[in-house]
Amino acid sequence: MDTTGNLEHRSPRIGDVAPDFRARSTTGDFQLSKQRGRWVIFFSHPADFTPVCSTEFAELARCQAEFDALEVSLVGLSVDSLYSHLAWVRAIRETLGEVVRFPIIEDPTMAIGRAYGMIDDTSADSTAMRSTFFIDPDGVIQAITCYPHNVGRSVEEMLRLAKALKAVADGNHLAPEGWRNGAPLLQPPGEMPDDRPDWFCRFEDAR
Repeated sequence: MDTTGNLEHRSPRIGDVAPDFRARSTTGDFQLSKQRGRWVIFFSHPADFTPVCSTEFAELARCQAEFDALEVSLVGLSVDSLYSHLAWVRAIRETLGEVVRFPIIEDPTMAIGRAYGMIDDTSADSTAMRSTFFIDPDGVIQAITCYPHNVGRSVEEMLRLAKALKAVADGNHLAPEGWRNGAPLLQPPGEMPDDRPDWFCRFEDAR
């Protein structure tokens, strides 16, 4: 694994440029900055051959075409070796019937996980790793989620959030609670007019 830039800094936050890195993956050598121009969902898991992670990866594989249609790249990460990743991908295919085509990064030194705050600097292992970073085409982090090791992520919610982030990327709209693709977006609030009591919460198709 090779990293680029200074990875010794505070954990990235929304609005930060995602730390770049180079590493081996199940699909070959990978560099994050080469994904510029596409949205990226970069997510970690505690270890290969774990039950919760296996269900997540199988569902992500099943929904691969939906992410592809959104021009969103999926990228996984764990501390396990490339050889462990390859064996796990084969086991997912054989036991859960899904083919994982997106890259899974190896991070045996935990350098990438620590750079992203997926693993605390004082941690001796990766048991707390289940973080997800939504990175825009300019390499800027637009959303972060974090789950405990014993609760799986919702792939449906990952898709919904990716669609919502793309819908409001122009800065002229806001996504309301539970927004789904095709539903009305909110207008940014303006100055309070005398004749509009709903000035602070108006949908784009409001008259």
